[in-house]
Amino acid sequence: MTDLYSESLALFESTRALRRDFHRHPELGFQEVRTSGIVAKTLMELGLEVTTGIGKTGVVAMLEGGHPGPVVLLRFDMDALPIQEETEAEYTSQNPGVMHACGHDGHTAVGLTVARLLHAHSQELAGSVKLVFRPAEEGLGGAQAMIDDGVLESPPPDFALALHLWNEKPLGWLGIHAGPVMAASEIFKVSLAGKGGHGASPHLSVDPLLAAAHVVTALQGIVSRNVAPLEAAVVSVTSLRGGEAFNVIPSTVEMLGTIRTFLPEVRQRVLERFPQVVGGFAGGMACQAKVEITSITPAVVNEARIAQGVDEAAHQLWPGQPVDRDFQSMVSEDMAYMM
Repeated sequence: MTDLYSESLALFESTRALRRDFHRHPELGFQEVRTSGIVAKTLMELGLEVTTGIGKTGVVAMLEGGHPGPVVLLRFDMDALPIQEETEAEYTSQNPGVMHACGHDGHTAVGLTVARLLHAHSQELAGSVKLVFRPAEEGLGGAQAMIDDGVLESPPPDFALALHLWNEKPLGWLGIHAGPVMAASEIFKVSLAGKGGHGASPHLSVDPLLAAAHVVTALQGIVSRNVAPLEAAVVSVTSLRGGEAFNVIPSTVEMLGTIRTFLPEVRQRVLERFPQVVGGFAGGMACQAKVEITSITPAVVNEARIAQGVDEAAHQLWPGQPVDRDFQSMVSEDMAYMM
């Protein structure tokens, strides 16, 4: 039997070198020109059929097996985040204000190594593999952009797989969970309008900051009182902006945040209650409220049959290694669109 695990260990140094190179040269979503260029060149050198420009900067390669079988899509995301790196690692980002802080440098390096391994054993494969290196996973709609450009066509995949590195876990940890594993995500913006005034005469103003304080507290009641205790949801206010002077009550306040859910019915309930709660408490404080909610991605839900197959493959490749089958995270991931 082919020992792919041992073969991957033999390629570890080159995989690490690729990852560190991508880490030194991070690129934001839809700007992955250098990264996608390296990916395309590497795949072409293997002799694969490569298509570039899918979803702007995405790369797709087809690997044909030696026997009939299903079409398997493997996705590896390439984009970085708008974060200033402060790790002082020897391979630290050379692009100011941009960093691979979510592991996509590792995903891309893993993807190229997987391509090498599968290419070396292509005649043993039953079916074909569609290798998808995709841009703009970090909330910019890269998955949908690739879908719009036909990534799920010619040929359509029978199923799709992806992985995500998880820095919180120890080396060797493996999580394979059937069902919802990563959350649906929404971004919200709430604008509260009142009447500005002097801080020494609050009775002559309509204070949107006071209204915002009540709204922030009330929003936590959506999860605690409208979501069943054994179900999951998150409503997080992450930014509150209003006022510039110590003695002036502002006329407007802006709140930003995120909503995370697993189940569609919970998602719908939270999205219904959110504007009701904001409007009710803002109105009670004589302020006007405007609510804007932008949907980013539905939940990632692993089909039980596919998860079981991956679990069995992991056991064959890595016997004795424990698998965490209960892991879930409220982090979101727009692989959901491809799945």
